[in-house]
Amino acid sequence: MKIIGVETLQMQEASNLVWVQLHTDEGLVGLGETFRNPNAVIAYVHSTAAPALIGKDPSRRVAIMHDLSRRVGNHFNGFPSRSVEVSGNSAVDLALWDIFGKVQGQPLYRLLGGRVHDSIRAYNTCAGARYNNRIRHNYNTELISRDDTAPESIAPLDDLLLQVFEPVRLAEELLSEGITAMKIWPFDPFALRNGGQEIRPDELRKALWPIEQIRNAVGDRIDIMIEYHGLWKLPAALEIAEALRDLNIYWHEEPVWMQNFDDIAVYKSRVKGRVAGSENFGTVPWYREVFARRCVDVANFDVAWIGGLSEAVKVAHLAEAYDRSIAPHDCTGPVTLGANVHLLVASPHGLICETVRAHMQGFYAEIVDAVPRIEDGRVYPSEAPGIGMALSERFLARTDLARRLSGKAAS
Repeated sequence: MKIIGVETLQMQEASNLVWVQLHTDEGLVGLGETFRNPNAVIAYVHSTAAPALIGKDPSRRVAIMHDLSRRVGNHFNGFPSRSVEVSGNSAVDLALWDIFGKVQGQPLYRLLGGRVHDSIRAYNTCAGARYNNRIRHNYNTELISRDDTAPESIAPLDDLLLQVFEPVRLAEELLSEGITAMKIWPFDPFALRNGGQEIRPDELRKALWPIEQIRNAVGDRIDIMIEYHGLWKLPAALEIAEALRDLNIYWHEEPVWMQNFDDIAVYKSRVKGRVAGSENFGTVPWYREVFARRCVDVANFDVAWIGGLSEAVKVAHLAEAYDRSIAPHDCTGPVTLGANVHLLVASPHGLICETVRAHMQGFYAEIVDAVPRIEDGRVYPSEAPGIGMALSERFLARTDLARRLSGKAAS
């Protein structure tokens, strides 16, 4: 089998996402995905990756990915993920795994060693239907605080508004669906306002309000994760941690700039609850450092940003060696989620699966022909070969779809 074509697809409505399809001479097509800097990623895939892929045997995944990351593209040798090259390579790697599963006629979890868990617990990241999936230039435009005017009504699944203005309704809705964990980010507006240097008493009270409301209404029936997006400097992060001490926070995600290893270690020594990281710095070299320092409890890497499922498997093995849990990130796209579920159910230390109900019930279902099944708050992997999904006919018929093909399409 040979790769004969490399295709990218991007739609205007969710323009931050790029899908990569690898076409083979035997008619199999592998599907991959990545996120952010889409135009640059597309250019990289066609100008740099495609010439190195066309004509290659897709079963030689390790050799192909080694060439892309070490020889063909820029030599990546550092902590951060999400560069154009690493993002593009991530999509290619996912597509190669998808082909591998299709050749074997097996879902990926079986090729990763088989089920350890029949399903995995889900949590809901409380974003809106179109959160984070359009090309954007300013994070402030997606942030809402209680200082803003509350809407007269909030539509179903608009969890970004619900977490700010109606957190009890949000928690009760999730519990009614069987979801027993949720992630919110009430501190972010004040981090951006103050440069992460301080949080004033009135700001702290406003940020604590939704958490206190949820606890007063539903008690500990729902776990609460706090996302900080790496926006805080250590003194303010510690002040927030102390304020949250009695509110039973399940995990604290990216509380400080996560390349500052000593700061993470100090934070870990002072905070009550798990520390999760890092969707932004999630490569093997980064995890080597934080695991050795015992300052991260939960690895929440993003397979579409760190080099694909291949790098994710290495991180998962490293986490197991250090007796730490994995909970891969997905607030991005459906292929990423599908790969996450396969990895989680095949990992003894798979902890919990990130989902966004507004995405699962919204644009994910528009893009692919199958999304992972959620029942009673648990996610189940696809039993179809490979990742278990393909781009839908509805998606491929969109008028805002930009497709670019290097080489030839599978017949």
